[in-house]
Amino acid sequence: MPTRILLEGRPGVGKTTAVRRLAALLRTRGVVGFTTEEIRHGGTRVGFALETLAGERAVLAHVDFPGPPRVGRYGVDLGVMERLALLSLTSAPRDPGRLVLIDELGRMELACTAFQDAVRSLFEADADIVATVHAHRDPFTDALKQRADIELVPLTRANRDALPGELAARLENPRENP
Repeated sequence: MPTRILLEGRPGVGKTTAVRRLAALLRTRGVVGFTTEEIRHGGTRVGFALETLAGERAVLAHVDFPGPPRVGRYGVDLGVMERLALLSLTSAPRDPGRLVLIDELGRMELACTAFQDAVRSLFEADADIVATVHAHRDPFTDALKQRADIELVPLTRANRDALPGELAARLENPRENP
């Protein structure tokens, strides 16, 4: 049975940092996916960048982007989701043994219908997945959280430093760590 872990945490708790550390710790697993991070200008958040684990990077959302869609004060470039995020995810089901890391299943990313479809397909495929989700309610992520094959792991300030190492050990040796 594939591993399906959702790391759930509040904004600013360190979800992106945890996923990046996890990716860096994995030595025997092929890893695909992406992370997102804040773009700051003069100490103020002005947008978000998306970076694939292969190193491709683009601005996903920015206060200067017109949208639609708009999430809060940010216009979202759905083309970035299609060019980078989708491309990083679509090879995973065809490549057994790969681990898919998704940071994150949030409102900006889920504004892309094709991304939602790709995520649904991944969860139906025989793929190991670790994804981050906000602790707030959302129909898409709420449905994922209710699946019987999902392990929902809270990410907090108290466990954020140790959790990537614990997950890496478990994911590197799945038979030893059920």
